[in-house]
Amino acid sequence: MTHHTATANAHVEDAVETVDAVLLDLDGTLVDSVYAHTLAWKSAFRDVGMDVPAHRIHRAIGISGDRLVAHVAGDRVEAAVGDAVRDAHRRHLDERLHDVVPTDGARDLLEALRERDVTVVLASAGGAEITGRLLDLLEAAKLLDEVVTGSDVDSGKPSGELVAAAMAAVAADRAVLVGDTVWDVQAATDAGIPCVGLLTGGIAESELREAGAIAVFDTPRDLAEHLDEVLPSDKHPLG
Repeated sequence: MTHHTATANAHVEDAVETVDAVLLDLDGTLVDSVYAHTLAWKSAFRDVGMDVPAHRIHRAIGISGDRLVAHVAGDRVEAAVGDAVRDAHRRHLDERLHDVVPTDGARDLLEALRERDVTVVLASAGGAEITGRLLDLLEAAKLLDEVVTGSDVDSGKPSGELVAAAMAAVAADRAVLVGDTVWDVQAATDAGIPCVGLLTGGIAESELREAGAIAVFDTPRDLAEHLDEVLPSDKHPLG
């Protein structure tokens, strides 16, 4: 396993000011659900007579569902069958949830943040219902201070509205987002905060960095083991 720490992330401390909260994405970051989503969307498009390449869908995972159909298939498809595709996606995803497990070290990361007395907010682009079901896999509700989902905002990722709502939920002025897609990085940038990338969503380190990620780690476990690079002890309030 390659660890993207040390030299690669050597100057990350300079990019992180004192933070009030750490925001965490869910799909691909804390739960290994990216490919379940990809296949569910592919099946959903097939239900309406379309064959959308899986690689195109995969690269769009992380965009909110209200934007994904148009992003991968065009505005005309969205206007004609967007709602039907989203409904089908929910059904097909439900059939695949039994295969979804936490990402490597997801709970370790949550516990490491809790040990530091850092405010932790889940910021998931998914709806409240599916977010709750995926959170059950982590058995981590007690490790989160707040949960904000796509159901709580009008505009999902890559808009920064979800990130801003997550910060507002805990009255945080400064935060850092941990995510696995370029859409997470863009949402963080739109909200004016830095983003730390993970490779657990299948997006290349180079793409995450090019999008603006201040650091990239392999997995939540890798990040948990090198948390001082992102949250130096003198740069976050301790209890």
